[in-house]
Amino acid sequence: MPRSSISAMSDFLVKYNELGPDSEASDNYVRERLTNLRKEISELIKCRPEEVILTQSVTDGINFVANGLKMNSNSNIVIRGSTHEHPANHYPWVRVGQRVELRNLHADETGYFELDSFKNTIDERTGLVALSHALFNTGAILPVEEIGKILSEKNIPYFVDAAQTVGCISDVDVNKIKCNFMSFNGSKWLCGPMGMGVFFCRRDSSELIEPLQVGGESAIFHENKIVHKEMPARFQAGFRNWSGVACLEASLSYLKKIGMKTIRERNIMLANLLREEISKINGITLYGPEKEEKRTSIVSFSIQDKDSKTLVARLEKDNMILAVRDIFTKKIVRASPHFFNTESEIQTVVDAIKRG
Repeated sequence: MPRSSISAMSDFLVKYNELGPDSEASDNYVRERLTNLRKEISELIKCRPEEVILTQSVTDGINFVANGLKMNSNSNIVIRGSTHEHPANHYPWVRVGQRVELRNLHADETGYFELDSFKNTIDERTGLVALSHALFNTGAILPVEEIGKILSEKNIPYFVDAAQTVGCISDVDVNKIKCNFMSFNGSKWLCGPMGMGVFFCRRDSSELIEPLQVGGESAIFHENKIVHKEMPARFQAGFRNWSGVACLEASLSYLKKIGMKTIRERNIMLANLLREEISKINGITLYGPEKEEKRTSIVSFSIQDKDSKTLVARLEKDNMILAVRDIFTKKIVRASPHFFNTESEIQTVVDAIKRG
């Protein structure tokens, strides 16, 4: 996280308390921060500011759709499930599968599935398709735009988990993807705070979802019944992470000054360097697509006769933070270089891996 973002959070808390919580001045200050953040996010993913709902996490956005989507009992949901998917974009749909049919796309080891197989899986009863934009374990970028074109022609609602792409790749456009809903977090690639997420809901799709929560911020009591407010308030009952809003606003400003295209180019350069250097190590297996345009900067690998958990734990002792991830039942090591990493840091990690 940039120091300017940490300072923005601290500065917000000082100013808010100096103005006095619940004062008109503090309310205006908060409203300005919310307006600015929604504008920044809308420019980032090419949507309207009122289509940006602020949450605590990616998981929040997924559950908005999974638990709120209005469907008939004879509907089906199509996912790319199994242990090749992040639990946050798997478990909620499995639970929905207790009341509607859940259809799983067959994925290979890279995480891809055949488009023809996908076309044969959806039908007139498909109530939703839910996919990750890029995979958390291999970094493979899925063909979300091709899928979106197919679904828009059939008028099938579409949810995309963009946790691994917004902030990492340069062009995440909800209009090109043609998704109805998208969720991503403010931390990780966007370099914002923990406890901040974003849920995109296309304005003309908001009535497809019943809000999970209701409060004074999201609804009014009219003629003895609850009436939901317009977007984005409809889905924001009681959000209070104002300091997180100020922090994420600062992080987005920081990233935009660098340029998302510049960040993408640097990320791929670092990832390619890491892939090239570790490929020289005996017993290494690399995962994810060879073509750089088909992957994020995630680099995943395993080493023959080496335990992935042991390797990650040893690297962490030397302040090199990698992660253990799963591909089906296989444990692999995942590195996630971002623009602030350096070529020398990449080489330091490679040398440490070589030492075994």
